Order: sequence, then C-alpha cells, then structure tokens
Amino acid sequence: MIYIELFFSFFQIGLFSIGGGYAAMPLIQHQVVDTHPWLTMTQFADIMTIAEMTPGPIAINSATFVGIRVAGLPGALIATLGCILPSCIIVMTLAYVYYRFRNLSIVQGVLAGLRPAVVAMIASAGISLLILSFYGQRALPNDLLDVNYISLFIWGAGLLVLRKWKVNPIFVIAGAGACGILLYSFL
Repeated sequence: MIYIELFFSFFQIGLFSIGGGYAAMPLIQHQVVDTHPWLTMTQFADIMTIAEMTPGPIAINSATFVGIRVAGLPGALIATLGCILPSCIIVMTLAYVYYRFRNLSIVQGVLAGLRPAVVAMIASAGISLLILSFYGQRALPNDLLDVNYISLFIWGAGLLVLRKWKVNPIFVIAGAGACGILLYSFL
C-alpha cells in the first residue's frame, strides 16, 4: 500500500510541477508533510536542502530521498518513477503538438500565461523556506522580531555575496553550510 501511495503522490508532483523543481516544492511539501505525514516540516526543509545540493533535478532527488526514508530502496525507485513518468509522457506529447502547431498564436499565449504562475510557485516555495529558517515554524509568528538572527545573518551574507560579487551559488551554499556549522556549534 505504501508503494502505491508513494507512486501516486510523486506522480501528482510530476504531473503538476510545471516550471521545474523550485516550482514543485509547495507540491512536494503538501504531499509529504500535509497529506501523508511522512516527514516533519524540518525534515522536509533538510531534504530540500540536500536535494538542491546533489546533482540532478530537485523533484527527482527529493522523490528518491523521501522514498528511501519511507520505504527503503524499493520506495525510492517507485517514488522516482512516479515523479519521472508524467514528465516523459507530457514532454513527448507536447513536443508533437508544439511542432505541429507552433505557429498558432494561441500556443504562444498559453506559454506566456504559464510564466507568472511558475514565478508565483517559486516565490511561494522560497518564502515558506525563509519563514521556516527565520522563525522555526511554518507560519509567521505574532512577534516578527522573534527571529533566528544566525539564520538571518547567513541568509543576508549569502544574498550579498551572490548579488554583489556574483559568486557561484555552489560556493555560497557550501559557505552557508560551513557558517551554519560554525555558528550553531559555538553560539
């Protein structure tokens, strides 16, 4: 039964995660934290962090990690297959349709209409992770000044380094991890 739940949960994620892995984060969170309480919100944030750092698409990496956590290696394979299968079917179908009808203005209109939705989904995932990092909970607290200042400092430093000096994001992620280890170990 768990294998069927894993497959269909990640099949839904693969089916509706238009825009890539960052856009899929709210869908993954809904499935693995809210619908099926396989992970806590903290575990979800940890898995998303690991999924971002490992090579490959975030949604597929997270499917693999969640599958292993929930049902071992078979669970990882089934969750990953569930995440990949809709994309394969959709891409093959859309490629055929696009090449056949690419000159129609309605096709261009649909593609233009999807862009704002993808941006909103990415922003939603980012804001959810920021709130969890800064406040340690899923929703904003009543007292907005009750913030984790270490997390705020690491986030601000990472943002400054990314925007001002255009450092490779991989180095910023590694540096933020190292700062987190140092600051949380000694403070």
